[in-house]
Amino acid sequence: MKIERIPVGTIQANCYILGCNFTKEGIIIDPGADAQGLISKIKELDLKIKYILLTHGHYDHIAAVNEIKRKIKAPICIHSLDKEMLENPELNLSTMFGQSMSVSYDIELKEGDVLSIGNIKLKIIHTPGHTPGGICIVGDQEVFTGDTLFAGSIGRTDFPQGNMKKLLSSIKNKLFVLPGDTKIYPGHGPSSTIEQEKNTNPFFR
Repeated sequence: MKIERIPVGTIQANCYILGCNFTKEGIIIDPGADAQGLISKIKELDLKIKYILLTHGHYDHIAAVNEIKRKIKAPICIHSLDKEMLENPELNLSTMFGQSMSVSYDIELKEGDVLSIGNIKLKIIHTPGHTPGGICIVGDQEVFTGDTLFAGSIGRTDFPQGNMKKLLSSIKNKLFVLPGDTKIYPGHGPSSTIEQEKNTNPFFR
């Protein structure tokens, strides 16, 4: 599997482009800005994007979604509990950035769903806390954690619908049960591993 991490936007949210080396099918996770740059990267990688996958509905992770969908025609996927957030500029925080953005989704995700991209299987796990419908995406040896878990930190819960108790429970019961060498690809900042976060993350010491 090919993994490209592309920080985008004013607060450098990580967008990920994943591709199957054999079939050239791909997926884009959290296109938060710079639609043209992301589309150029997809063309450079020679991928056919099958899904636009959103870990949650906040503006810094969705701002380029509508333009990208117009260009590549892939369905937008989000957990059912964050679909209202996509449609509501107050809840998706676009008004904080001086915008008023609404996104229409195509596919509702739920716990245990598996998406196939060529020879790649990606499992959806529901990890509420940062948002009600926050998800993480688990591959063979990696997990894309959105704004649930970062290297040395966790997602904020002071935005509307955030819940610290649920976030900590999601991390402990859904992420920290993964193999220790599972690589974490977060929504902001550098990569880490499950073992590293279990041992050093200050929120769990």
